[in-house]
Amino acid sequence: MGGVETHCEELFPRIAARGYEVTVIRRTSYVHDSLSEWKGVRLVDIDAPKKKAFEAIVHTFRAIRHAKRMKADVIHLHSIGPALLVPYAKLLGMKVVFTHHGPDYDRDKWGITAKTMLKLGERMGCKHADHVIVISDVIRNLIAERCGRTKNVHLVYNGVPEPQLCDYPEYFDKLGIEKGKYVLGMCRFVPEKHLHDLVEAFTQLKHEGKTSGMKLVLAGDTDFEDNYSRALKQQARENGVVLTGFIRGRKLHSLLTNALCYSLPSSHEGLPIALLEAMSYKLPVITSAIPANLEVGLDSSCYHQVGDVKALASKLEDLINSPLQRIDYDMSKYDWDEIAGQVAQIYDSLKKG
Repeated sequence: MGGVETHCEELFPRIAARGYEVTVIRRTSYVHDSLSEWKGVRLVDIDAPKKKAFEAIVHTFRAIRHAKRMKADVIHLHSIGPALLVPYAKLLGMKVVFTHHGPDYDRDKWGITAKTMLKLGERMGCKHADHVIVISDVIRNLIAERCGRTKNVHLVYNGVPEPQLCDYPEYFDKLGIEKGKYVLGMCRFVPEKHLHDLVEAFTQLKHEGKTSGMKLVLAGDTDFEDNYSRALKQQARENGVVLTGFIRGRKLHSLLTNALCYSLPSSHEGLPIALLEAMSYKLPVITSAIPANLEVGLDSSCYHQVGDVKALASKLEDLINSPLQRIDYDMSKYDWDEIAGQVAQIYDSLKKG
C-alpha cells in the first residue's frame, strides 16, 4: 500500500455510495484475497509482469481495453506513468480523468530512460485528458509551466480518514516498544523517502546517550527489493531500529495512536497521505522543507532541509526532551467525503458533455 492505493481505497467506495457504478482494476500479483466486490466497488484483477520497468504500463494498457469492453462512461487514471496511455484511451473514444499525484520522475529510484518516459506520461496526460486533477497547488503550478495545461484542472487534495485510536499491548510486546517511547517513520522503503537520514539521526542521538530509552520504529517495506532497501534494513538492524514490514489495521492504528512523533525526511512528495494521517492522530511531526510538505502549512519548527541529518537529530532531541504532546491540526480540507463530492462533480460534467 502506497499513497495512490490509499487514495483509491478511500475515494472510490464513497463515489459508489453516491450511486455510481465503480470498477477498480487491480494488479493480480498484489492481490491476496478472492473478493469481487468491496464496499460497493466492483473489483477486477488483471495480470501484468512483475517487473518495475513494465508493470504499470502493461497493466494500464490491459485495464483500458477492459474498461472499453465494459463500455465505461469515464476512465480514471492515476499517476503520470499510466497517463502515458491517456491518448490510447482517447483514441478508443473514452472520456478520461487523470489524477496527477506528483512528478514521479524526481524519484531517486528511476534511471534516465524511466525519467524520460515519466515526463512523457505527464505531458500526454495533461495534453489529452478531458479533466486533470492535481492534489496540490505545487502540482497545479508545475503542469501550467511544463505542459501549459490550465483549463479543466481541478485542485482536489488528498484526504485523511478519521483516526482510529487504539492500543495493542500484545503487538507492542512483540515489537519490544512502549507507548509514547518511540519515533515513528511510516512509508515505502525507497531512496526519496530518506529513511536512511532518519536512522542516522536517531543513531547519533543514541550513541550520545540522548534518546532516553526511546526507539525508532520504521513501518513499511518495498515492493521491489533492491540495493537501497537491503542497505536500509541492514543499517536499521545494526542500530536497533524496529522494522514492522507492511502493516495495516489495528497494528498501524496503535502505532499512530501511541508514537512520540512522526518523521518524514523525504526529498519528493505529491501531497503525503502518511504525513496527513500522522497529523490526524495529533502527532508532532518533523518533515523536510520541500514544496509539497510546506504546502501543508506546518509551523516552521517542524521543517528541516533535505539531507540535513544534524538538524533532524536536533529536532528529534527537542521532542524527546519535551513532555508527550498532541496537536490539534486543522484537517478540514482533507475530508474524504467532501473530496468524493468534488470528484463526482467532475464525472458528472463529462456525462453531460
